[in-house]
Amino acid sequence: MKLGDFELLALSDGTFALDGGQMFGVVPKPLWEQKLPPDSRNRVRLSLTCLLVRTGQHNVLVETGIGTKFAAKYADIYGIEKTTTLPAELEKAGLRVEDIDVVINTHLHFDHCGWNTRRENGRVVPTFPRARYYIQRGEWEHAIHPTERDVASYVTEFFGPAEVQTEFLDGNQEIVPGIRVEVLPGHTRDLQCVHIESAGERACFISDLVPTRHHLPYPWIMAFDLYPMETLANRHRLLPQLAEQNALVIFPHDPDSPWARVSEESGRITATPVD
Repeated sequence: MKLGDFELLALSDGTFALDGGQMFGVVPKPLWEQKLPPDSRNRVRLSLTCLLVRTGQHNVLVETGIGTKFAAKYADIYGIEKTTTLPAELEKAGLRVEDIDVVINTHLHFDHCGWNTRRENGRVVPTFPRARYYIQRGEWEHAIHPTERDVASYVTEFFGPAEVQTEFLDGNQEIVPGIRVEVLPGHTRDLQCVHIESAGERACFISDLVPTRHHLPYPWIMAFDLYPMETLANRHRLLPQLAEQNALVIFPHDPDSPWARVSEESGRITATPVD
């Protein structure tokens, strides 16, 4: 998709599955199963969507999916299906991993940073050898020392070996002209979304503040969120802004629509998928 002078490509790293009750928190199953029907293990199928932004000056990658550094048991628990991979998607777009200049992780949960690193000759090394990786300093520190509640969400091997190429941020910041990050506490304390603007057009990789378009109703908040009331407050603040701007919103886990335009009517946010 064209966004002003930029080109946006939604890239897939396959799919995975999480418990539907965890994905929808306090929302009763008779409501959420109409949106995402669960399998026999009560799991809902989710995408692993990454975003490539070609600015003309930089190739910027937002998120790196779940990768391939996992055992069969791990793949079974999370229903991982590698219908494609992020490197294969980049290749289809005419790029090699060496062509990526910037990698932005919204946070470091295993399903968002899996391809930050790869195995090569028995070692784990950064996947994108020329890139600078950007993450909030607080998120990195929490990922290294997670709590008992969320220790399963972090796999150090997925991101740790890329530390030498990592830039640590302390709050909102422009990364390259037209691309900036904004800290939105809720899912984690230092979750960041990515705002993209070119020639008056706007887009937002909203990350797990709103993981799918089915999570647009304000109280449809995941049980994974460490600070759900902050998630709620940030949704009330950001979503009307995006609707007013007619911004393109990119969801990390929507299995059917990676992006959509959002609008507001009578205090209700709705999404219109975009081809």
